[in-house]
Amino acid sequence: MSLAETLTDIRARADWAALPRALPFARMLGLRVEVRGESFTCVMPFEQKLIGNPALPALHGGAIGGYMECAGILHLLWSSEALAVPKTIDFTIDYLLSGRPQDTYANVYPIKLGKRVSNLRIEAWQTAPAKPIAVAVMNMLMR
Repeated sequence: MSLAETLTDIRARADWAALPRALPFARMLGLRVEVRGESFTCVMPFEQKLIGNPALPALHGGAIGGYMECAGILHLLWSSEALAVPKTIDFTIDYLLSGRPQDTYANVYPIKLGKRVSNLRIEAWQTAPAKPIAVAVMNMLMR
């Protein structure tokens, strides 16, 4: 089944739990999405393979960055009628705290959802949304 057919099927059934399985990198990270009404949260379950610094231990920055980019893409696929993966124009991330060896959550806040370009703010957190471990801004080319 093509990605467009998969996305159409997911939307028809409102089976948002299947959305991360449509993207190979999201599937590799084991991402989950939690949709409650208009609320969208992306979850990266902790796995030992995500540790970058075993001395602390802390999550690898690349795993956090890739996760946050995936969260933004998944949000766009959830909130729009896109039948293809939006293309990243730019992605800027600020790491605020070390990611601990536990589940990580991301809230995605659309700044502008356009037909050609969309802009999102993503906040990743572990213990509380008010204590983000990283924040990112991304611009995406909608296809």
